Amino acid sequence: MLVPGYGGASLADLPGSLLAALGMREPNPLALDPADRVCLFLVDGLGAELLDAHPERAPFLAAHRTSKRLTAGFPATTVTSLTSLGTGLTPGEHGMVGLLLAVPGTGAMLNCLRWTFPGGEPIDPETWQPAATVYERAAAAGVEPVYVAPAEFEGTGLTRAVYRGVRYVPAATVDDRVARVHEALRARRRSHVTVYYGDLDAAGHLQGWGGEEWLRQLEIVDDMARRLAEGLPPGSALYVTADHGMINATEKIDAESVPELTEGVAMLGGEARARHVYAQPGAAAQVLDAWRETLGERAWVVSRQEAVESGWFGPRVREPWLARIGDVVAVPRTDLAITAPSRHPVEAAFTGYHGSLTSAEQHVPLLEVRP
Repeated sequence: MLVPGYGGASLADLPGSLLAALGMREPNPLALDPADRVCLFLVDGLGAELLDAHPERAPFLAAHRTSKRLTAGFPATTVTSLTSLGTGLTPGEHGMVGLLLAVPGTGAMLNCLRWTFPGGEPIDPETWQPAATVYERAAAAGVEPVYVAPAEFEGTGLTRAVYRGVRYVPAATVDDRVARVHEALRARRRSHVTVYYGDLDAAGHLQGWGGEEWLRQLEIVDDMARRLAEGLPPGSALYVTADHGMINATEKIDAESVPELTEGVAMLGGEARARHVYAQPGAAAQVLDAWRETLGERAWVVSRQEAVESGWFGPRVREPWLARIGDVVAVPRTDLAITAPSRHPVEAAFTGYHGSLTSAEQHVPLLEVRP
Protein backbone atom coordinates (compact mmCIF):
# COMPACT_ATOMS: atom_id res chain seq x y z
CA MET A 1 0.00 0.00 0.00
CA LEU A 2 1.28 3.47 -0.90
CA VAL A 3 -0.04 5.94 1.68
CA PRO A 4 0.03 9.40 0.04
CA GLY A 5 2.92 11.62 1.08
CA TYR A 6 0.83 14.45 2.50
CA GLY A 7 3.00 17.27 3.80
CA GLY A 8 6.08 16.55 1.77
CA ALA A 9 5.60 15.53 -1.84
CA SER A 10 1.91 15.42 -2.70
CA LEU A 11 -0.40 17.44 -4.91
CA ALA A 12 -1.55 19.28 -1.78
CA ASP A 13 1.98 20.70 -1.46
CA LEU A 14 2.15 22.08 -5.00
CA PRO A 15 -0.25 25.07 -4.78
CA GLY A 16 1.53 26.75 -1.88
CA SER A 17 4.90 26.11 -3.49
CA LEU A 18 3.74 27.79 -6.70
CA LEU A 19 2.55 30.83 -4.76
CA ALA A 20 5.86 30.90 -2.86
CA ALA A 21 7.72 30.84 -6.19
CA LEU A 22 5.73 33.93 -7.17
CA GLY A 23 6.98 35.72 -4.05
CA MET A 24 4.02 35.22 -1.75
CA ARG A 25 4.49 34.32 1.90
CA GLU A 26 3.48 30.70 1.58
CA PRO A 27 5.20 27.46 2.59
CA ASN A 28 7.37 26.03 -0.18
CA PRO A 29 7.72 22.32 0.68
CA LEU A 30 8.69 21.47 -2.90
CA ALA A 31 11.45 24.13 -2.90
CA LEU A 32 10.42 25.67 -6.22
CA ASP A 33 12.68 28.45 -7.48
CA PRO A 34 11.37 32.02 -7.83
CA ALA A 35 9.51 33.02 -11.00
CA ASP A 36 7.62 36.10 -12.17
CA ARG A 37 5.00 33.96 -13.90
CA VAL A 38 4.01 30.33 -13.48
CA CYS A 39 2.04 28.08 -15.78
CA LEU A 40 0.66 24.78 -14.50
CA PHE A 41 -0.16 22.30 -17.26
CA LEU A 42 -2.57 19.81 -15.68
CA VAL A 43 -2.94 16.62 -17.72
CA ASP A 44 -5.79 14.43 -16.54
CA GLY A 45 -4.58 10.86 -16.09
CA LEU A 46 -0.86 11.32 -16.82
CA GLY A 47 0.57 9.01 -14.18
CA ALA A 48 4.33 9.08 -13.72
CA GLU A 49 4.69 5.36 -14.33
CA LEU A 50 2.55 5.60 -17.45
CA LEU A 51 4.76 8.37 -18.81
CA ASP A 52 7.91 6.43 -17.95
CA ALA A 53 6.61 3.45 -19.92
CA HIS A 54 6.43 5.35 -23.22
CA PRO A 55 9.20 7.98 -23.46
CA GLU A 56 9.42 7.44 -27.22
CA ARG A 57 5.89 8.86 -27.65
CA ALA A 58 6.58 11.90 -25.45
CA PRO A 59 10.15 13.00 -26.22
CA PHE A 60 9.76 16.54 -24.90
CA LEU A 61 8.37 15.41 -21.56
CA ALA A 62 10.89 12.58 -21.36
CA ALA A 63 13.74 15.05 -21.84
CA HIS A 64 12.58 16.99 -18.78
CA ARG A 65 11.86 14.03 -16.50
CA THR A 66 13.53 14.05 -13.12
CA SER A 67 13.25 11.87 -10.04
CA LYS A 68 10.74 14.35 -8.59
CA ARG A 69 7.27 12.83 -8.25
CA LEU A 70 4.17 13.68 -6.28
CA THR A 71 1.48 11.47 -4.80
CA ALA A 72 -2.04 12.23 -5.88
CA GLY A 73 -3.76 11.70 -2.53
CA PHE A 74 -6.64 9.39 -1.71
CA PRO A 75 -8.70 8.62 -3.57
CA ALA A 76 -6.59 9.10 -6.70
CA THR A 77 -9.41 10.72 -8.64
CA THR A 78 -10.06 14.01 -10.39
CA VAL A 79 -12.43 15.68 -7.93
CA THR A 80 -10.17 15.00 -4.96
CA SER A 81 -6.95 15.98 -6.71
CA LEU A 82 -8.35 19.15 -8.27
CA THR A 83 -9.57 20.28 -4.87
CA SER A 84 -6.17 19.61 -3.32
CA LEU A 85 -4.61 21.66 -6.13
CA GLY A 86 -7.23 24.36 -5.70
CA THR A 87 -6.91 24.72 -1.94
CA GLY A 88 -3.50 23.35 -0.94
CA LEU A 89 -5.35 21.16 1.57
CA THR A 90 -5.49 17.41 2.05
CA PRO A 91 -8.77 15.58 1.32
CA GLY A 92 -9.55 15.30 5.00
CA GLU A 93 -9.38 19.08 5.27
CA HIS A 94 -11.25 20.10 2.10
CA GLY A 95 -13.85 17.31 2.26
CA MET A 96 -13.89 16.15 -1.38
CA VAL A 97 -13.05 12.61 -0.31
CA GLY A 98 -14.47 10.77 -3.31
CA LEU A 99 -16.46 10.84 -6.53
CA LEU A 100 -19.86 9.70 -5.20
CA LEU A 101 -20.35 10.79 -1.60
CA ALA A 102 -23.20 10.45 0.86
CA VAL A 103 -24.85 13.71 1.77
CA PRO A 104 -25.46 13.21 5.49
CA GLY A 105 -29.08 13.15 6.52
CA THR A 106 -30.49 12.72 3.02
CA GLY A 107 -30.07 9.05 2.11
CA ALA A 108 -28.69 10.16 -1.25
CA MET A 109 -25.30 10.79 -2.84
CA LEU A 110 -23.69 13.75 -4.58
CA ASN A 111 -21.76 13.10 -7.78
CA CYS A 112 -18.91 15.54 -7.15
CA LEU A 113 -17.70 15.46 -10.76
CA ARG A 114 -20.97 16.17 -12.52
CA TRP A 115 -22.44 17.90 -9.44
CA THR A 116 -25.70 15.99 -9.63
CA PHE A 117 -27.75 15.21 -6.53
CA PRO A 118 -31.01 13.27 -6.80
CA GLY A 119 -31.86 13.75 -3.14
CA GLY A 120 -33.59 17.13 -3.20
CA GLU A 121 -32.31 20.70 -3.19
CA PRO A 122 -29.13 21.40 -5.20
CA ILE A 123 -25.89 21.31 -3.21
CA ASP A 124 -24.16 24.68 -2.90
CA PRO A 125 -20.49 24.21 -3.94
CA GLU A 126 -19.29 26.88 -1.52
CA THR A 127 -21.02 25.13 1.35
CA TRP A 128 -19.85 21.66 0.37
CA GLN A 129 -16.26 22.90 -0.10
CA PRO A 130 -15.97 26.09 1.97
CA ALA A 131 -12.19 26.47 2.16
CA ALA A 132 -10.63 29.50 0.48
CA THR A 133 -8.84 28.63 -2.75
CA VAL A 134 -5.24 29.40 -3.59
CA TYR A 135 -6.57 31.47 -6.49
CA GLU A 136 -8.43 33.75 -4.11
CA ARG A 137 -5.24 34.10 -2.07
CA ALA A 138 -3.24 34.86 -5.20
CA ALA A 139 -5.68 37.50 -6.39
CA ALA A 140 -5.62 39.17 -2.98
CA ALA A 141 -1.83 39.42 -3.29
CA GLY A 142 -1.97 41.04 -6.73
CA VAL A 143 -1.24 37.89 -8.76
CA GLU A 144 -3.82 37.26 -11.47
CA PRO A 145 -4.98 33.62 -11.51
CA VAL A 146 -6.24 32.38 -14.88
CA TYR A 147 -7.75 29.03 -15.75
CA VAL A 148 -7.80 27.90 -19.40
CA ALA A 149 -10.11 24.97 -20.13
CA PRO A 150 -13.11 23.91 -22.27
CA ALA A 151 -16.15 26.16 -22.07
CA GLU A 152 -18.45 23.38 -20.82
CA PHE A 153 -16.71 23.38 -17.43
CA GLU A 154 -17.24 27.07 -16.78
CA GLY A 155 -19.66 27.72 -13.94
CA THR A 156 -20.18 24.07 -13.02
CA GLY A 157 -20.50 23.01 -9.41
CA LEU A 158 -17.04 21.44 -9.42
CA THR A 159 -15.49 24.53 -10.95
CA ARG A 160 -17.16 26.72 -8.34
CA ALA A 161 -15.93 24.43 -5.56
CA VAL A 162 -12.34 24.26 -6.84
CA TYR A 163 -11.53 27.33 -8.93
CA ARG A 164 -13.13 30.21 -7.06
CA GLY A 165 -11.15 33.36 -7.72
CA VAL A 166 -9.84 32.57 -11.20
CA ARG A 167 -10.49 34.40 -14.42
CA TYR A 168 -11.93 31.56 -16.49
CA VAL A 169 -10.77 31.59 -20.11
CA PRO A 170 -12.68 29.09 -22.29
CA ALA A 171 -10.67 27.44 -25.04
CA ALA A 172 -11.71 24.37 -27.00
CA THR A 173 -8.77 23.25 -29.11
CA VAL A 174 -5.13 22.72 -28.27
CA ASP A 175 -4.23 25.70 -30.47
CA ASP A 176 -6.70 27.89 -28.59
CA ARG A 177 -5.44 26.78 -25.20
CA VAL A 178 -1.80 27.37 -26.06
CA ALA A 179 -2.61 30.82 -27.44
CA ARG A 180 -4.74 31.81 -24.45
CA VAL A 181 -2.01 30.68 -22.02
CA HIS A 182 0.64 32.75 -23.76
CA GLU A 183 -1.65 35.78 -23.84
CA ALA A 184 -2.38 35.46 -20.12
CA LEU A 185 1.28 35.07 -19.22
CA ARG A 186 2.26 38.15 -21.21
CA ALA A 187 -0.62 40.28 -19.95
CA ARG A 188 0.82 40.87 -16.48
CA ARG A 189 4.24 40.61 -14.92
CA ARG A 190 2.98 38.41 -12.08
CA SER A 191 0.53 35.76 -13.18
CA HIS A 192 -0.56 32.25 -12.31
CA VAL A 193 -2.03 30.33 -15.25
CA THR A 194 -3.45 26.80 -15.16
CA VAL A 195 -4.33 24.96 -18.36
CA TYR A 196 -6.21 21.68 -18.38
CA TYR A 197 -6.22 18.78 -20.86
CA GLY A 198 -8.59 15.87 -20.27
CA ASP A 199 -8.62 13.68 -23.39
CA LEU A 200 -5.75 11.43 -22.28
CA ASP A 201 -7.80 10.29 -19.29
CA ALA A 202 -10.86 9.73 -21.46
CA ALA A 203 -8.87 7.54 -23.86
CA GLY A 204 -7.49 5.54 -20.97
CA HIS A 205 -10.92 4.92 -19.50
CA LEU A 206 -12.47 3.84 -22.77
CA GLN A 207 -9.66 1.87 -24.41
CA GLY A 208 -7.01 1.43 -21.74
CA TRP A 209 -3.77 3.26 -21.06
CA GLY A 210 -1.02 2.17 -23.44
CA GLY A 211 -3.44 1.55 -26.29
CA GLU A 212 -3.13 3.30 -29.63
CA GLU A 213 -5.65 6.05 -28.88
CA TRP A 214 -4.04 6.67 -25.50
CA LEU A 215 -0.61 6.87 -27.15
CA ARG A 216 -1.95 9.30 -29.74
CA GLN A 217 -3.28 11.47 -26.94
CA LEU A 218 0.09 11.26 -25.18
CA GLU A 219 1.73 12.61 -28.34
CA ILE A 220 -0.74 15.52 -28.34
CA VAL A 221 0.06 16.23 -24.67
CA ASP A 222 3.79 16.15 -25.41
CA ASP A 223 3.43 18.56 -28.33
CA MET A 224 1.22 20.85 -26.27
CA ALA A 225 3.82 20.96 -23.49
CA ARG A 226 6.55 21.77 -26.02
CA ARG A 227 4.51 24.60 -27.53
CA LEU A 228 3.61 26.00 -24.12
CA ALA A 229 7.30 26.03 -23.19
CA GLU A 230 8.41 27.66 -26.43
CA GLY A 231 6.15 30.65 -25.83
CA LEU A 232 7.09 31.32 -22.21
CA PRO A 233 8.02 34.94 -21.50
CA PRO A 234 11.34 35.54 -19.72
CA GLY A 235 11.12 34.88 -16.00
CA SER A 236 8.43 32.22 -16.39
CA ALA A 237 8.26 28.62 -15.29
CA LEU A 238 6.15 25.82 -16.74
CA TYR A 239 5.19 22.91 -14.50
CA VAL A 240 3.56 19.75 -15.85
CA THR A 241 1.68 17.44 -13.51
CA ALA A 242 -1.43 15.26 -13.33
CA ASP A 243 -4.29 14.46 -11.01
CA HIS A 244 -3.77 10.68 -10.93
CA GLY A 245 -2.44 7.71 -12.87
CA MET A 246 -4.36 4.65 -14.08
CA ILE A 247 -4.48 0.85 -14.32
CA ASN A 248 -6.15 -1.39 -16.87
CA ALA A 249 -8.60 -3.72 -15.17
CA THR A 250 -7.93 -7.43 -15.60
CA GLU A 251 -10.82 -8.47 -13.37
CA LYS A 252 -14.21 -7.00 -12.55
CA ILE A 253 -16.66 -7.88 -9.82
CA ASP A 254 -20.29 -6.76 -9.99
CA ALA A 255 -20.99 -5.54 -6.47
CA GLU A 256 -24.72 -5.44 -7.20
CA SER A 257 -25.01 -9.15 -8.00
CA VAL A 258 -22.92 -10.69 -5.21
CA PRO A 259 -25.19 -11.23 -2.17
CA GLU A 260 -22.28 -10.96 0.26
CA LEU A 261 -21.56 -7.47 -1.09
CA THR A 262 -25.15 -6.24 -0.96
CA GLU A 263 -26.42 -7.48 2.39
CA GLY A 264 -26.60 -4.64 4.89
CA VAL A 265 -25.48 -2.05 2.31
CA ALA A 266 -27.58 1.11 2.03
CA MET A 267 -25.57 2.89 -0.68
CA LEU A 268 -22.51 2.13 -2.78
CA GLY A 269 -20.44 5.25 -3.36
CA GLY A 270 -16.97 6.23 -4.45
CA GLU A 271 -15.92 4.56 -7.69
CA ALA A 272 -14.63 1.24 -8.96
CA ARG A 273 -11.13 1.56 -7.47
CA ALA A 274 -12.09 3.39 -4.26
CA ARG A 275 -15.45 2.29 -2.92
CA HIS A 276 -17.27 4.07 -0.10
CA VAL A 277 -19.70 1.49 1.26
CA TYR A 278 -22.48 3.01 3.38
CA ALA A 279 -24.06 0.47 5.69
CA GLN A 280 -27.61 0.25 6.93
CA PRO A 281 -28.02 1.26 10.59
CA GLY A 282 -26.30 -1.26 12.85
CA ALA A 283 -24.81 -3.25 9.95
CA ALA A 284 -21.35 -1.67 9.60
CA ALA A 285 -19.43 -4.49 11.30
CA GLN A 286 -21.31 -7.13 9.32
CA VAL A 287 -20.64 -5.32 6.03
CA LEU A 288 -16.95 -4.91 6.88
CA ASP A 289 -16.55 -8.63 7.58
CA ALA A 290 -18.45 -9.66 4.44
CA TRP A 291 -16.49 -7.39 2.13
CA ARG A 292 -13.18 -8.48 3.67
CA GLU A 293 -14.01 -12.15 3.28
CA THR A 294 -15.37 -11.79 -0.26
CA LEU A 295 -12.57 -9.63 -1.68
CA GLY A 296 -9.78 -11.29 0.31
CA GLU A 297 -6.26 -10.37 -0.85
CA ARG A 298 -7.59 -8.53 -3.87
CA ALA A 299 -8.37 -5.38 -1.88
CA TRP A 300 -7.64 -3.41 1.25
CA VAL A 301 -10.96 -3.33 3.09
CA VAL A 302 -11.05 -1.14 6.18
CA SER A 303 -13.50 0.66 8.41
CA ARG A 304 -13.95 4.42 8.27
CA GLN A 305 -11.98 4.76 11.49
CA GLU A 306 -9.11 2.64 10.17
CA ALA A 307 -8.89 4.67 6.95
CA VAL A 308 -8.86 7.93 8.90
CA GLU A 309 -6.35 6.75 11.49
CA SER A 310 -4.06 5.36 8.76
CA GLY A 311 -3.83 8.82 7.21
CA TRP A 312 -5.37 7.93 3.88
CA PHE A 313 -7.15 11.30 3.73
CA GLY A 314 -4.33 13.25 5.37
CA PRO A 315 -3.22 13.88 8.96
CA ARG A 316 -6.67 15.05 10.00
CA VAL A 317 -10.25 14.68 8.83
CA ARG A 318 -12.55 17.50 9.84
CA GLU A 319 -15.47 16.35 11.96
CA PRO A 320 -18.17 17.54 9.49
CA TRP A 321 -16.62 15.44 6.71
CA LEU A 322 -16.48 12.12 8.55
CA ALA A 323 -19.98 11.04 7.53
CA ARG A 324 -19.06 11.52 3.87
CA ILE A 325 -16.65 8.60 4.18
CA GLY A 326 -18.13 5.12 3.84
CA ASP A 327 -18.63 2.96 6.89
CA VAL A 328 -16.40 0.61 4.90
CA VAL A 329 -13.75 1.67 2.39
CA ALA A 330 -12.76 -0.96 -0.19
CA VAL A 331 -9.67 -0.29 -2.29
CA PRO A 332 -8.40 -2.88 -4.80
CA ARG A 333 -4.71 -3.77 -4.56
CA THR A 334 -4.78 -5.93 -7.72
CA ASP A 335 -6.07 -4.75 -11.11
CA LEU A 336 -9.64 -5.30 -9.94
CA ALA A 337 -12.59 -3.00 -10.62
CA ILE A 338 -15.59 -3.14 -8.26
CA THR A 339 -18.45 -2.14 -10.55
CA ALA A 340 -22.16 -1.36 -10.24
CA PRO A 341 -23.45 -1.95 -13.80
CA SER A 342 -27.13 -1.16 -13.31
CA ARG A 343 -26.46 2.24 -11.74
CA HIS A 344 -23.23 3.12 -13.51
CA PRO A 345 -23.13 1.21 -16.81
CA VAL A 346 -20.60 3.47 -18.52
CA GLU A 347 -18.09 3.11 -15.69
CA ALA A 348 -18.66 -0.64 -15.60
CA ALA A 349 -17.66 -0.87 -19.27
CA PHE A 350 -14.37 1.01 -18.84
CA THR A 351 -10.99 -0.57 -19.47
CA GLY A 352 -8.89 1.91 -17.49
CA TYR A 353 -9.59 2.90 -13.87
CA HIS A 354 -8.04 4.89 -11.05
CA GLY A 355 -8.65 5.77 -7.42
CA SER A 356 -6.63 3.24 -5.44
CA LEU A 357 -3.42 3.38 -3.41
CA THR A 358 -1.19 1.61 -5.93
CA SER A 359 1.86 3.42 -7.25
CA ALA A 360 0.51 3.37 -10.82
CA GLU A 361 -2.48 5.42 -9.66
CA GLN A 362 -0.82 7.51 -6.97
CA HIS A 363 2.43 8.68 -8.58
CA VAL A 364 2.19 11.73 -10.83
CA PRO A 365 5.06 13.63 -12.48
CA LEU A 366 6.26 17.11 -11.64
CA LEU A 367 8.23 18.42 -14.60
CA GLU A 368 9.71 21.92 -14.76
CA VAL A 369 10.66 23.91 -17.88
CA ARG A 370 12.12 27.41 -17.94
CA PRO A 371 13.00 29.58 -20.95
